[in-house]
Amino acid sequence: MIDPSLWMSSNHDERPAGTPVDMLVLHYTGMPNVEEALVRLCDPVVKVSAHYLIDEDGTVVALVDEARRAWHAGVACWRGARDVNARSIGVELVNPGHEFGYRPFPKAQMEALERLAKGILARHPIPARNVVGHSDVAPTRKQDPGELFDWRRLAAAGIGLWPESAAPCMADRDGVAAMLANYGYDVADVAAAVAAFQRRFRPGRIDGVADADTVGRLAALLRVVGAGRTL
Repeated sequence: MIDPSLWMSSNHDERPAGTPVDMLVLHYTGMPNVEEALVRLCDPVVKVSAHYLIDEDGTVVALVDEARRAWHAGVACWRGARDVNARSIGVELVNPGHEFGYRPFPKAQMEALERLAKGILARHPIPARNVVGHSDVAPTRKQDPGELFDWRRLAAAGIGLWPESAAPCMADRDGVAAMLANYGYDVADVAAAVAAFQRRFRPGRIDGVADADTVGRLAALLRVVGAGRTL
């Protein structure tokens, strides 16, 4: 078990004045083990970090103060905002990722994430649609936290959204792009945005093709947003 008190990252800077913290971005570490992930997140040469890391046993390590801008999202965009780091809290979940043996996220880790996320949401005005994965804000570059991450569980706990009732429907390419952009995705590459949406909301099929089930789930989420139950 790691000792949380031994780790702190120097990879952070000031948030721009007047910028609200209105996003929560979830990642996986994508490294062979927790020690290597922590070394990387604390390495001043690498210049990456996150506010928190959660080990598979549920241990939470606070790496960067929430008042500071951690460097976790990179080149990213959500709902037109391109400095995602400036307005977000970043949480890394220890998992080898697709490169080193991707696997489900353990119960203890998910329980710790729920507790941490509820605290973050209580401290910051983060609407449900702004609880996102790294792949949502960087669809052409990232896959994390990936198709094995239990977004539905988080939504049931009041963290983020999930389309519980979604009747299949169709839309042409331009219509799909408009719907994705309306929800928050950068649609410079529509197929990549569709794949990111599927990885998040329809993990059984991730092919970048907007079939009726994919479009139906997207439409269901937009109805929730339009109904004012989230921002």
